[in-house]
Amino acid sequence: MAALEWSDGLALDLPLMDTTHQEFVALLAAVQAADDAALPPAWHALVEHTAAHFGQEDRWMQATRFASSNCHSLQHRVVLQVLAEGSERAALPGGLQALRAMAGELALWFPQHTQTMDAALALHLRRVGFDPQTGQVAAPAELPAGLIEGCGGSCSGDHGPAQAARSEPSALPA
Repeated sequence: MAALEWSDGLALDLPLMDTTHQEFVALLAAVQAADDAALPPAWHALVEHTAAHFGQEDRWMQATRFASSNCHSLQHRVVLQVLAEGSERAALPGGLQALRAMAGELALWFPQHTQTMDAALALHLRRVGFDPQTGQVAAPAELPAGLIEGCGGSCSGDHGPAQAARSEPSALPA
């Protein structure tokens, strides 16, 4: 099973985002290390955290004109759906094994998502002077004129890693 550990390669120089990501990595590690009795509550904690984590990023995108239909938000929705399916499977025979497989897939997916989608979002948030604590934009003139569609690269300026991120988290089990 793929294990994920926090590293500088996952840091995005946006403290609140980095802290949330560190929490995700720790909760995923707890799922991966859990015995059968501890696995369902560890999974539940991961699901709850991930829903809040993705909701937070989605609100930041909305506040700074990333469209709700962009592929970053789409990945969030797909992963949340997969996590919910894992919660349902946990009660079925063999369900705990399915959770363990899903955790391994999450460990493979998360670094790619962080280093592409989240890196582009962090760059955008810094560019517009967005304060994640207050929701204030310090440089409103830097906001894109229209909603950022697709994978975040359709407004003026280079959005870095998001240009190459054009796939859904297909490695996650359905």
